Amino acid sequence: MSDRDDGLAAFIAGVFIGGIIGAATMLLLAPQSGEDTRTYIKDKSIELKDKAAVTYEDYYSRVGEFAESTKTKKTVPNQEAVANIPVEVDASEDVVSTDASSSTAS
Repeated sequence: MSDRDDGLAAFIAGVFIGGIIGAATMLLLAPQSGEDTRTYIKDKSIELKDKAAVTYEDYYSRVGEFAESTKTKKTVPNQEAVANIPVEVDASEDVVSTDASSSTAS
């Protein structure tokens, strides 16, 4: 059982030492200082916020213009367009049959 404990302790020590080595490597190879990185992130977030606000305002105005344009459209069809609709009439079919009205009257 002591072999198991030794293996677990060695594993935990390896993870801890590996974490320290990784953090030190990251700090040594970082392209800029922490303060510069924080400033860069802050500037980019402000820039992104401004772009989002402009995009929102642009779409909001477009939707408003579209809503206004749909309110002012005619609801009555254009008479010229209605006159150009082809209508087929079959004269062989009677809408009201005279035979049916005479048979119901008897």
